[in-house]
Amino acid sequence: MGCLFAILAVLSPRLALILVWLFTPLVDRAFNGFLLPILGFVFLPFTTLIYLLVYSPVNGLQGFDWVWLILAAMLDLSAYAGSGYTNKDKIPGYGGEETKEKKEENKE
Repeated sequence: MGCLFAILAVLSPRLALILVWLFTPLVDRAFNGFLLPILGFVFLPFTTLIYLLVYSPVNGLQGFDWVWLILAAMLDLSAYAGSGYTNKDKIPGYGGEETKEKKEENKE
């Protein structure tokens, strides 16, 4: 069952986060309210999921837990950066690429 959850978390961290929220007390244990988990669900799903899995109610985050959290944050940020880099050509005048109009003007 753990392997299936790991595959689900890699493929769809938001779905895994919803399942953890519905079927385990991990979200209530790690967060006092509902605002931070919702923001984590929207903006940093991998980081929120890893935080839920490594958080300990007695000690919080200690030692190697921070490494996992930093890796998850880097994964979330790299997903945003990758999608921004991929879509930069779709914004006219951005990214140093010439637009179709400028290319036609330069040909003439």
